[in-house]
Amino acid sequence: MSLQEPDKVVAVPELEGLKIEMLAAGGGRGMDPTAVTFCLFEEDHTLGNVLRWILMKNPEVEFCGYSVPDPFEAKVHLRVQTSEKTTAVEALHTGLDQLMEVCDTVKDKFQEEVKAERYEVYEEDP
Repeated sequence: MSLQEPDKVVAVPELEGLKIEMLAAGGGRGMDPTAVTFCLFEEDHTLGNVLRWILMKNPEVEFCGYSVPDPFEAKVHLRVQTSEKTTAVEALHTGLDQLMEVCDTVKDKFQEEVKAERYEVYEEDP
């Protein structure tokens, strides 16, 4: 994944395959680092909604919303606005890290339950 700004690219190796770009706003006046709209390519409501939820748990995030501009195009616009204590890019990095931790925890718990054979098998009636 890379977050692209006019002069800077921030890479996060753990998230290879996730393409995120910052959308230009403000009519060329320069970007406000605390208010950014990100475009997540090849994604949909699944990632948009859970990422919005996790970002809103951060007390430094004042607003986070997402939209899918075209239902026939796999693209999500994620708007992040933060307090002056952090930037939208930092908040997004933190949110993605937290989301990965949640997914890892769920995966580990699932594997633990399967290994311990603590599950039921349901069979459909013929």
